[in-house]
Amino acid sequence: MKNLQLIATCPMGLEAIVARELKELGYENTKTENGRVNFDGGYEDICRTNLWLRTADRILIKMGEFPARTFDELFEGTKALDWPDWIPENGEFPVEGRSHKSQLSSVPACQGIVKKAIVEKMKQQYKHEWFPENGARYVAEVSLLNDIALLTLDTTGPSLHKRGYRKVATEAPLKETMAAAIVLLSRWRPERPLHDPFCGSGTLPIEAALIGWNIAPGIRRSFSSDHWPIIGENRWEQAREEAYDAVKDDIPLEITGSDIDPNAIEIARGAAKKAGLGNEISFQPVPVNKAVPLGDYGCILTNPPYGQRLGDDQEAEKAVRQLGTMASRQPNWSLFAISPAKSFEHYFGRPADKKRKLYNGRIECALYQYFGPLPPRPQSH
Repeated sequence: MKNLQLIATCPMGLEAIVARELKELGYENTKTENGRVNFDGGYEDICRTNLWLRTADRILIKMGEFPARTFDELFEGTKALDWPDWIPENGEFPVEGRSHKSQLSSVPACQGIVKKAIVEKMKQQYKHEWFPENGARYVAEVSLLNDIALLTLDTTGPSLHKRGYRKVATEAPLKETMAAAIVLLSRWRPERPLHDPFCGSGTLPIEAALIGWNIAPGIRRSFSSDHWPIIGENRWEQAREEAYDAVKDDIPLEITGSDIDPNAIEIARGAAKKAGLGNEISFQPVPVNKAVPLGDYGCILTNPPYGQRLGDDQEAEKAVRQLGTMASRQPNWSLFAISPAKSFEHYFGRPADKKRKLYNGRIECALYQYFGPLPPRPQSH
């Protein structure tokens, strides 16, 4: 097994959750940095982590890291790496880039240098002057931070939040990765009921159901490295078979969602059906003040609507007040709400037991956590 240095990238604030997911998948040796978790693995782990990670954005292969204060250093450092081990002679290899606090601040110039260096390395290996780039895609990225260049290859393609069940993003959408993070942070268990009273297009209930049934979130989509000869179709096939075998679809789920917008409910039902969960989640067009989740010791997980600032926007303010009233009618339920509104607790009617800073897209939010009592343990006879 080839030992690779792999990187799971993620939104700021989710690093610890990605690290926990990796540990649960059996990866012991993880190292957390801003917006990424580094871990070791082989070719098959590229397949497994792309299929299974719920809160990461991409799986990258670390090709190399070196100081690059000049274009010469960037060129030579890049050329020294083993690109032809990965990229076949017909591979398509666009270069993406970013630079932060570095002397080489022109990203297009850095991309050009890296592309040129990879081409030179490929010429040495394949003895050609020209490459058609009409095969599988190998996106290289150069990332400069404090004059250190990190070069990676992206194995994922479109970000992992694109699970394939959601057609179009509705207004102020919650990314699937963030929705999964909220479910994981809530410590919800599939034997407890779950309700989202502002369910929009259904992302939170659907992600909860995927977790409840142990369905790999990437099971219905394809990845860039599906077509990489070095990984091989057999490894991908095996990883997908393992994922299908791991599904626990005999667990009864009590997952519901409601929203005042009937159009959103139609979209949510369509998405649940596409995710293979059409019969497991019930969506109803009901305003929050009429929503009555069924069962005891459940979890309300939600992303209430908000204006730019709560308090300016009367609709958003009213929504949070009504959420507070609804929650007070469910004293043995827990509630987890993500909101950028600093005045959320004021309108909700009580301070949160715990708050956690998260970023939804580029918007700084807090996850407001209100803990209800845990369900009583079943009596043993």
